[in-house]
Amino acid sequence: MRILGFGDNIIDRFVDRGLIYPGGNCVNVAVFARKLGADAAYLGVFGSDSYGAMIRGALTAEGIDFTRSEVRAGGSGLSELTVAEGERVFGGWNGGGVTVSQPLVLDEGLVAYASGFDVVHSSVYSGSEAELGKLRAGDALVSYDFSSEAAYRTPEYLDRVCPFVDLALISCSHLTEEATRTLLSELVARGAGLALATRGTADALVFDGDAFQSAPAELIADSSLIVDTMGCGDAFVAAFMVSLLETGWGRATAPTERTLQTALAAGSAFAARQCLAEGAFGHGQRDPAANMAAAASAPTLSRLDTM
Repeated sequence: MRILGFGDNIIDRFVDRGLIYPGGNCVNVAVFARKLGADAAYLGVFGSDSYGAMIRGALTAEGIDFTRSEVRAGGSGLSELTVAEGERVFGGWNGGGVTVSQPLVLDEGLVAYASGFDVVHSSVYSGSEAELGKLRAGDALVSYDFSSEAAYRTPEYLDRVCPFVDLALISCSHLTEEATRTLLSELVARGAGLALATRGTADALVFDGDAFQSAPAELIADSSLIVDTMGCGDAFVAAFMVSLLETGWGRATAPTERTLQTALAAGSAFAARQCLAEGAFGHGQRDPAANMAAAASAPTLSRLDTM
């Protein structure tokens, strides 16, 4: 099994902890797939700042090949979060830095490279929409995360993306089951092969164009053990994909009801494990910005004060 994350990388800044972590949907999926036994790699654009170096260092430590990626002059993507009762709360982001403003354009060599994977995964935060047709023309399945924002659910956006997507992932924790089913049906009607919805602690749903399958979320018995929910959706889709690939999923081999149920259960179990981890996949560091802010607010010490 070979899985390629293509697109976003970012630094997640937990302002309440004073810590920063490497992340990004496509980075996370690659790392999680690797943890599940897949041969995983990442393709994208890194910023030339210290944040970009931090992300590359974490990927090296996780055994993720990113040698086809580029480092471009400019800042990395940065998101700000806090944690409230175990739930991540986003406070904004900087637009994704050079990863989004200067995304990779796939030439023939990179298209051939991506075609050597079983699945290429991208997201709405990657600036990769124009490249999906190139990927879909190759041998690899294309997975795409539509996230949870209304801007990425308009008919115009769905028509731009869905025809090139074999697996559409969408976050629907704020929707009823009926509304989720309607949205999954629309994704498939507009061209997606499979449509998968994660719904927080409610049942996950998948639609293959013929029937819906559902599976309950796996809950943590002792809620005090939950660190945060960062990366849970990415963990779910990584485990879901790995499970389907293990059963021979491909364009010529559609998943069965049984294999979809197994994949949903695998996604739920791995997502629950992710709730016990800090950040997306660890590698946290003290936030230099927090240190500078603390230094700026500290009282000025005289030489006598320091003795």
